[in-house]
Amino acid sequence: MKVGFVYDPVYLKHDTGQHPENASRLEAVITHLEQTGLKRQLTAIKPRPATIKELCLVHDEPYISFIREAAQRGGGWLDASTVISSGSYEAALYAAGGTLKAAEAVISGRLDRAFALVRPPGHHATARQAMGFCLFNNLAIAAKYALTEHNLERIAIIDFDVHHGNGTQDIFYHDPQVLYISTHQYPHFPGTGSLEETGRGPARGTTVNIPLRSGSGDAEYRQAFEQIVVPATRRFAPQLILVSAGYDAHWADELALMQVSVSGFVRMIEMIAGLAEELCGGKLVFSLEGGYNINALAASVKATFEVLLGQTDIEDPLGKTHYPWGAPLVAPLLKALKETHNLS
Repeated sequence: MKVGFVYDPVYLKHDTGQHPENASRLEAVITHLEQTGLKRQLTAIKPRPATIKELCLVHDEPYISFIREAAQRGGGWLDASTVISSGSYEAALYAAGGTLKAAEAVISGRLDRAFALVRPPGHHATARQAMGFCLFNNLAIAAKYALTEHNLERIAIIDFDVHHGNGTQDIFYHDPQVLYISTHQYPHFPGTGSLEETGRGPARGTTVNIPLRSGSGDAEYRQAFEQIVVPATRRFAPQLILVSAGYDAHWADELALMQVSVSGFVRMIEMIAGLAEELCGGKLVFSLEGGYNINALAASVKATFEVLLGQTDIEDPLGKTHYPWGAPLVAPLLKALKETHNLS
């Protein structure tokens, strides 16, 4: 199994200081991959900056200019949660371009699977607005690029970040060529992602939101994947699967209230990898989103690569939550989702 990764020090130029989404996240991930020897099993993919034309597949050109000019002025806060620095525009170009390079490598068959370890993240960015730590929607740009430049007809985006990817949903809400599935804590930032949000017009049914209550852990996520994610993806039959990989549902992450373990992420990723093998010749691309406890993030990313490499019996160095609390009843939600999306 040939697995690639995207990384470059340019991503550290997005200098956010003590912000939760800061450079130490990627530094910890890369250091852990090096120290454990896993990096030697991976194929490096050199990123490139996305072009303005490529960004415009998703974003309005005046918005792109706004981000560039804000960085040129030295940066600052774009909203209550999103900050940029003088190097952020360059980093964001390479984040989008790095995700494109990962997708190109997999679509072309040069690699079986790939993971773009990039920042700033992307799934909250809409066509015209930065928010939730995100500037450009890296995975949405890759999806649009695959549809237009590689003539694909159906792409699935699976988003297991703890926050709903409102930007990705908004971009594809009227597009029947893209299936967007999101598991997320609800209600939580950004406040979107109810089960009633299913797409519009010809795209009705191609948005599948799984709004899980606080306290959900491995068992609830496993049921959501088995009963909703897997059958919905099978029915859509994508030619490529893209994954917004956020690890902030981990029990140690302080920006959310979920109880997923590294082992829980492993099971989800095994199911996604199985779908890729079954439906689209194994074509599978991950792009990093959230995850703000650096130990949990590094361990989860390493475990993800181990799954992508086909390894089994993967270690969870952090184990289960030290502070268990009653998990919510998930059966009524899954029943409602099956009825909404006609899933057996």
